[in-house]
Amino acid sequence: MVSTRRTKEFPEQLDTPSRSNIRASTPSKSVATRKSKSAVPNSQWAHMATPTTLLWLFVSLPLVIWDTGYVLLRPHSMPGGSLHWPIWSPYELYGQIDYVYGWKAFNEGNGFTAAQGTLNVIETAMYLYYLYVVLSHGQKTKVLGKKRPVGSRIVGELTVGGRQGAGAVLVGFSAAVMTLSKTVLYWANEYYSSFSNIGHNTAVDLFFIWIIPNGAWIVLSTYMTYIMGSEILEGLSLAAGGASFSSDDEKSE
Repeated sequence: MVSTRRTKEFPEQLDTPSRSNIRASTPSKSVATRKSKSAVPNSQWAHMATPTTLLWLFVSLPLVIWDTGYVLLRPHSMPGGSLHWPIWSPYELYGQIDYVYGWKAFNEGNGFTAAQGTLNVIETAMYLYYLYVVLSHGQKTKVLGKKRPVGSRIVGELTVGGRQGAGAVLVGFSAAVMTLSKTVLYWANEYYSSFSNIGHNTAVDLFFIWIIPNGAWIVLSTYMTYIMGSEILEGLSLAAGGASFSSDDEKSE
């Protein structure tokens, strides 16, 4: 008896993608990471001009222009000069408090006063540019919280973004550092010259007529340097963070 063996018919083998094809069709982790990062918009940086900064510039700039005019127009702006009355008449008293502004320094040919006045011109031009950008391109922002910054009800807060805001804060920061350095130098000059220009005053006159007015420029320029410097650092940090890659990207490449 002949038995027949039935052979089991198997279906034809399906074509399966090779391992290399699977790798090729699967996007790498680095590409996916880049796509996910590019889909998220970068944080936008903007400069915010604080009310304290704006108020200080509105008050200080006219005084600096007035002071610079007196210094650079000497001796005509000094007591007895054709331009002294009435614009610069208060300097008759101040020249007796601080000899740098009086006849003593002028007759001795002391160039520190005129050098300081020349720097005031550059410094003032930088502040005027800063104010122009902020006032012409700034947008008002609401002050959040119960405590409002000094002067916020008068001038509010102005925000400037983009390249204009970056340029404004850079110029404003440079001018503030210039003001602070120049004022500290002015005080240091008195210290290292044994207070030859102000040492003759009484304590009361020195405090109210010399220390308080000059100290205001140190305090407010320090404030502006800190505020604007923090904004510049924040902008640089955002730029550095937006351009960086993750460690997985570096390993895959």
